[in-house]
Amino acid sequence: MGELNIRINDDRMLGRISELAKEHNRSPDLEALELISAALDAAKPFDRLADAQRISSMTPKGIKQTDSVLLIRQDRDR
Repeated sequence: MGELNIRINDDRMLGRISELAKEHNRSPDLEALELISAALDAAKPFDRLADAQRISSMTPKGIKQTDSVLLIRQDRDR
């Protein structure tokens, strides 16, 4: 297990972390760790193809999807 020391010079940030820690019944150190963990999870790279397929699957069957190239061309012609 590694160790990381972070010096927070911004009183507002430190105050906000302390407020969140009280709301979640945690120590400020544990709250900061949870915030870092959540930020790292949110920053995970995503699979563009899987996202495109997921979004494409939202279109009901039998309805033809408009080619995005056509939409971009129409927008540029305006």
